[in-house]
Amino acid sequence: MTGPIPPLVTTSGPLGGPTDLALTPTGERPVLRADAARNRTRLLEAASRLLAECGAANLTMEAVASAAGVGKGTVFRRFGDRTGLLIALLDHREQQLQAAFLTGPPPLGPDAPALERLHAFGPALVRHERAHHELILASRTDPLRNYAVPASRLRHTHVMLLLRQTGVAGDADLLAHTLLGAVDTALIHHLTVERGMPLERVEAGWHDLVERLARTS
Repeated sequence: MTGPIPPLVTTSGPLGGPTDLALTPTGERPVLRADAARNRTRLLEAASRLLAECGAANLTMEAVASAAGVGKGTVFRRFGDRTGLLIALLDHREQQLQAAFLTGPPPLGPDAPALERLHAFGPALVRHERAHHELILASRTDPLRNYAVPASRLRHTHVMLLLRQTGVAGDADLLAHTLLGAVDTALIHHLTVERGMPLERVEAGWHDLVERLARTS
């Protein structure tokens, strides 16, 4: 999630518009020295324990430093700030989701028709966002940043590509944003936690949207 935004490789169709997009996994970190990698792992393990014990709202850089037995400056040098720490905690979970839809088995992975993959992607994303909603919401200090982080860019590109492969009519770019907006973390939290809506109902809503779009192809 913290790596550079991958380039979108496109080819031009008959009308000059992009017809294909190359997807690249995000969140790959620079190779660290062995001692730096060990320190990073120790800090993340300490942060994960504190997260489970006290929740994301109470997770501080000072607490992580104390739990890991290092100075506070070490935590700031490694992650920059609290948001950087929260994003690093999400990184492993995000990589697991990315692996599932980029290289995993069908229907989520590439060995399935585009429409089936689009149907499968929504529920996978809903359950991912619900499982990590506290951590994700705590990391959102800038409301505009969510659209720029590599993981969000990859999700958007993936859905846009599937829409184009399915042959859905309309602006695939904007339609992808519309679909992803229906399963945004804050909305999933509101529906499932504050309103008590079953995840299955949210997932059914995704399938309904996808079917309506598919009928325009």
